Amino acid sequence: MTAMLGMYDMPALQPANDRFWTLIRAHLGEGPEHLTRDRDFWDIWKDPELVFAQTCGMPYRTRLHGEVQLVGTPDYGLPGCPPGHYCSVFVARVDDDRDLEGLVAGTFAYNEALSQSGWAAPVVHLSDLGLTPSSLLETGGHALSAQAVAEGRADLASLDALTWTLLTEHSDLGDKLCQVTTTKPTPVLPYITSNGQDAGRIGQAVRAAIDSLTPEDRQALHIHGLIDIAAEDYLAVPNPPTPQAIRTQT
Repeated sequence: MTAMLGMYDMPALQPANDRFWTLIRAHLGEGPEHLTRDRDFWDIWKDPELVFAQTCGMPYRTRLHGEVQLVGTPDYGLPGCPPGHYCSVFVARVDDDRDLEGLVAGTFAYNEALSQSGWAAPVVHLSDLGLTPSSLLETGGHALSAQAVAEGRADLASLDALTWTLLTEHSDLGDKLCQVTTTKPTPVLPYITSNGQDAGRIGQAVRAAIDSLTPEDRQALHIHGLIDIAAEDYLAVPNPPTPQAIRTQT
């Protein structure tokens, strides 16, 4: 059996995530003793023995829908977002006074092409404004995208709102970068389980675990509760052009 909480699992949060999983496992009455941190995300998401994991909205709607079950959607209480929703935050260097149009004329750093917050939401947002990034830099992670902007290797990046908050709390990137604008809210990264599991029972265990978290761990993880968002709401989020298509346009 496998469990993974790798989407928001920077070193500073790993102890809190471990305690969160311990509580979920206790309320569930089964599951692996430890979270998995040494396997490819896709391998875990498609594992028929998967008990509990968190995925991103774009992988869910493009590849995982029908292959996994939704357990529920965490509510992170993000400003300007309905419960269980988040947005992407465009960031630039604090000493760069260009507006969004000017920044897009430079290099846009993104984590990967199947990221809702790092690629889909920002590209759709820019497209709605008639804008297209002039140059792209794939980094492999939100923090790496932020670091690329801070170091001047990119001019603009898009981070999910919770990641941006966590980076301001646990790194110096909040002092080097500033928020330019945000995208429209979309459903937060959902918790999933394999098709062979009892998703309803797992959801009950997650709710009980959230209620059992210490105030310190709840604050560290920024988790307020678990809500139900229908699969159709995830599937309705628009897909963007691919990076290859963007490069062809430019």
